[in-house]
Amino acid sequence: MGRKGIIDRFEGDFAVIETSHGMINVKKHLLPENAREGDVINLEDFSIDETSTAFRRKKIEKLTEELFDD
Repeated sequence: MGRKGIIDRFEGDFAVIETSHGMINVKKHLLPENAREGDVINLEDFSIDETSTAFRRKKIEKLTEELFDD
């Protein structure tokens, strides 16, 4: 499995990506056009890991529901 990171935010021409070793800045033009905050990115070719992104979004959605469940 290659190194991965999560897009934290966009600042100007850069995407700020959280990795296990800290934050890195990557030029936005290196990422897919449809990349957005929260996407899991393969740091070798800057592609979106669709499976990991979907899993992560579902996990966050479940945690949010549990947090606000009465």
